[in-house]
Amino acid sequence: MNDFAVIDFETANYHLSSVCSVGVVIVCDRQIVEKIYRLIRPDPEWYSYWNTQIHGLTAEDTQDAPVFPKVWAEIAPRIAGLPLVAHNSPFDAGCLRAVHRIYQMDYPDYEFHCTCRTSRRIFGKTLPNHQLQTVAAHCGFDLTQHHHALADAEACAAIALKVF
Repeated sequence: MNDFAVIDFETANYHLSSVCSVGVVIVCDRQIVEKIYRLIRPDPEWYSYWNTQIHGLTAEDTQDAPVFPKVWAEIAPRIAGLPLVAHNSPFDAGCLRAVHRIYQMDYPDYEFHCTCRTSRRIFGKTLPNHQLQTVAAHCGFDLTQHHHALADAEACAAIALKVF
């Protein structure tokens, strides 16, 4: 794959629709050409203690952020026609479908590829696990801000450029 967009969502709570941040890395001709990070006011608009412990975001961080449709109106044209890549893609694809559904937006049936599944297939038992930070390190990327949506998208892009 030469052209693709990597996407990573963080959620405010256990609802897949509660996206509170998104990171996108766009790759053209196997070169990173654009990076996007946006905070999003989640729906439902509450933060679980556990999610905040993971990514550090709180209601105060997103109280003035735009809702998903406004953010997606900016991102969607930039990724149009590109396959999407994520680490543990069922989660990020599920978030994208759920947030489209909650806002009654048409979902264009994005094509997703998963670096986690690909890592399991390619690296198998040579790695102790196939978590993002482990695979990223194996691919030469130092993920120091794990669970920041853009940092995670950058790590996933580094993996994708090695394994796809």
